[in-house]
Amino acid sequence: MSTRPSSEQPGEQPSISDEELEAFLRAAAEGGGAGDAPKEPSARARMVARRLREQGAADPPGWRTGPPGEEARGRARRRRGWGPALGVLLTVGLAVVAIRPSLVLDHLPGGDDTPRPASTSASPAGSAAGGPTLDAPFRGSPARAWAEGADAIDLPAAEAVGGMSEKDVELALRRTKEFLVAANLDPEVRRGGHPEKALALLDPRQPDMLPDARRSLRSPDREHDPVALFTRFDPDEVRPVGDVVKVRGTMTYEAGEPGQVRVRADYTFVYPVTKAERGADRVSRTIVRRELVLLLSDPARWTATPGKLQVERYDAAFFNVSCENEGGFLHPSFPSSAPTASPPTGPDTDPYDRETPLGEVLDGEDCGTVTRT
Repeated sequence: MSTRPSSEQPGEQPSISDEELEAFLRAAAEGGGAGDAPKEPSARARMVARRLREQGAADPPGWRTGPPGEEARGRARRRRGWGPALGVLLTVGLAVVAIRPSLVLDHLPGGDDTPRPASTSASPAGSAAGGPTLDAPFRGSPARAWAEGADAIDLPAAEAVGGMSEKDVELALRRTKEFLVAANLDPEVRRGGHPEKALALLDPRQPDMLPDARRSLRSPDREHDPVALFTRFDPDEVRPVGDVVKVRGTMTYEAGEPGQVRVRADYTFVYPVTKAERGADRVSRTIVRRELVLLLSDPARWTATPGKLQVERYDAAFFNVSCENEGGFLHPSFPSSAPTASPPTGPDTDPYDRETPLGEVLDGEDCGTVTRT
């Protein structure tokens, strides 16, 4: 687990006032305990609050618990939670922008509903030079040498584990691949279509999963965004360049609880797109990295539908997309796009880095920059 640096910077004044601290200490002395200690906001929250105070504005509502619903360009949110087979985290990025789909979390024990921002990033300057073209959409990208499409998703050899037979494990692996393909490679889904094939692979007996996923597709918002699970672009905004999506990643499995096999998939997908307008020739690449933990359970031991997958956790990071993703789609950034209102302040991120665990990639708080696309 990575260690996060202290949010206090040299020379920075603490945001807890003397009055707040005095009240806290007095309450602790009278009550014999610490009570509800005042919470220290993040460095980003302090910066925003300080700027507002300098402008004569009051502290925005909820500034101590995270950014408000309407965030500045170049920022994003994420939340993480775990449940009885479920947990969700999402990060999206122009970025690496995060949206927390409330799929399956709010009704689960142990869920953490605390919003946390994820790093975001803009296209590197000059990325168009020597970059992708309509005829060579992967030029200048490491993905040029990657395998493409469903053929890039190799399944490990299946063996019996956790009371599940070799045949059960093979089915879990195959279903996981089918889900990855249906959610990220299906041409209709990528063009903004409904991911019915992917949804059909999920267990309807898993509480809230399918209803929340369908709700996010029907009426997406900041808390319910289908890109948490499905790669979708707005057909009125962009169109794919060719039919090839480059893919690289790994799939492993292990015993879950008795009567379960747990499959872990960590894959990066590279999508070349251009604007939907007639005659558009600028090509941009959006990179999506997804990590899923899926379960196949024995219906004789668990409340489960035979052959269907349950979702234990899913994380996602999106690179070279707008920090203001909305409408249930990813919005790619193009080299010709106007600069954002707020310059990137977070760390540089290599979207092709597959050595760093995805959880560490999602740990940033501010808008950063992708080093290449």
